[in-house]
Amino acid sequence: MRTNLKQIFLTGLAVIIPIGLTLYIIVFLIDTADSLLRIIPAKYHPDSVFGFRIPGLGIIFTVILIFISGLVTKSFFGRRIIQRGEELVEKVPFVGSIYQGIKKVSDGMLADRKTSFKKVVLVEFPRKGVYTIGFITGMPGGEIEKRSGQKCFGVFLPTTPNPTSGYLIMVPENELIQIDMSIEEALTYIISLGMVSSKEGLREYEKLPHEMNRRERQEEQSKDG
Repeated sequence: MRTNLKQIFLTGLAVIIPIGLTLYIIVFLIDTADSLLRIIPAKYHPDSVFGFRIPGLGIIFTVILIFISGLVTKSFFGRRIIQRGEELVEKVPFVGSIYQGIKKVSDGMLADRKTSFKKVVLVEFPRKGVYTIGFITGMPGGEIEKRSGQKCFGVFLPTTPNPTSGYLIMVPENELIQIDMSIEEALTYIISLGMVSSKEGLREYEKLPHEMNRRERQEEQSKDG
C-alpha cells in the first residue's frame, strides 16, 4: 500500500510540474508584456479607455511595436536613424558596452539557420578518454586555421541541464567523432541529464517507474519470505 501511494504521488508530480511551470511562465510573460503599457499616457491607457484591465493586451501591443520597428528599419531613412542612434548609445560609457553585448547575443540567436548548429559530434573533453556532446557551429578558417596549421571546426559544448551556456572550442577535423543523433535528440539528452537519449530511450525511461515498483515489490516479498 505504501509503495502504491508513493508511486501515485510521483506520477502526480510528473503531471503537475510541467503543467504548473508552463502556466507560471505564460502568466509571467503576460504580466511582463502588460507592464510595457505603462509607457502609454494614462489618458490613453487601455485600462482608462475600456474601464477595466484586459490581460494579454500587452502582448498584442508588443507584437505591433516589433512589427512597426521592423518596417521602419527596413526603410532607408529608418536604417540611418537606427545606425545614428546606435552610434550615440555606444559612446555612452558602460551603457554602450552592455548594449553591444546584448546586440551580439540577439543577432546570434536571430541569425539565419545557415549559422545555427549543423551536426552533433563527440569530443574528448575536458580530458582524454572522457567524451562530451558538442554541436558543430561552423569553420572558423582565416587566422585560426592558419595558426593551428590544420582544418578545424568550431564546436559548442553546452552545459547541463542548461544548454544555453557552455564552451566554444576549436577542434581539428580528425579529432571529431561523428554520431547518428539529431540536434533535438542531443538537446533532450543534455537537458534530461543523460536519462533520455532518443525516442526509444524515452519509451524505456517512461517504463522505469513501473520497473522500479516491480523490483520493490519483489524485494519486499523476499524479505517477508
